[in-house]
Amino acid sequence: MLYVIGLGLSDEKDITAVRGCSRVYLEYYTSILTVSIDRLSEFYGKQVIPAYRETVELESDEILRDADKEDVAFLVAGDPLSATTHTDLILRASSLNIATQVIHNASILAALGSTGLQLYNFGQTLSLPFYTDTWTPGSWYDRLEENLRVGMHTAILLDIKVREQSEENMARGRLIYEPPRFMNPHTAFRQILLTENERYPVTPPLAAADASAAEDTSRNTSTTSFSSTTTDPRPPRDMSHCPPDRTLAIALSRMGTPTQRLISGTLAELASLPEEEFGGPLHTVVIVGRRLHPLEMEYAGRWCVGGEEGGWWKVGKEVYGVERERNW
Repeated sequence: MLYVIGLGLSDEKDITAVRGCSRVYLEYYTSILTVSIDRLSEFYGKQVIPAYRETVELESDEILRDADKEDVAFLVAGDPLSATTHTDLILRASSLNIATQVIHNASILAALGSTGLQLYNFGQTLSLPFYTDTWTPGSWYDRLEENLRVGMHTAILLDIKVREQSEENMARGRLIYEPPRFMNPHTAFRQILLTENERYPVTPPLAAADASAAEDTSRNTSTTSFSSTTTDPRPPRDMSHCPPDRTLAIALSRMGTPTQRLISGTLAELASLPEEEFGGPLHTVVIVGRRLHPLEMEYAGRWCVGGEEGGWWKVGKEVYGVERERNW
């Protein structure tokens, strides 16, 4: 049998069912635990084999080898079918008549409740990749806007890079891997603001040029009318669903561990915090939707930037329309 086992959010003690398996794999590219593979191996009394992306996607036959005759464990940080799906491996096992059992566990999606925001008020969950000098994808922002249009909160899972190759090494066929990288909320919020400004510029860059050209045309005695081809097609900032100084957000760090931390505030406030403020990985951020209940605002406000004088309370009242209820 193939056991697909969630390890939860913290350490090796979250699950002990792997001890009866002949081989134990740890999925090692979509998330991490706070313990090493060596510690896992020692705790379970089994050698834990790291399963990198190429192992799972290209060498799944090795994982499934003899699983029709003996038990094999495939370990996943968090819940195996929640934030990260491994349905393909289960389908492959099923096609080979290998029995499977999924053992669920806590995931970051369940830990979102620690923010005080109600889980049924969340919309689509998004993933934010690392931007590069030549690649700043914006498809995730479209999904964010869909959530915000109907007032829903949005959980954004931040990118991690484990066993990744540089473009040069990949092009040259060299199996040299970059050091692991884990996106910090500092980077995430700045990338969000970058895309926000690209979609809804504070001052459309062509607006001044258009005005000047229009003035020149009005003085021209020619009957040729001014062409609008230079008009910036992007809508102005006041049409944005996510203006930085009028949008609430929360940063979640190391959830499910003894050092977990939450910080709330406006998007602009959180973007101004230094990277060290959030600490080590893993991280998730939440963009708060307008369907905000007073109890949600009060609970998450316990960790807000600036305390009682912070933007959390001002924006919550003036923009989100939420009045504080001091009955708790």
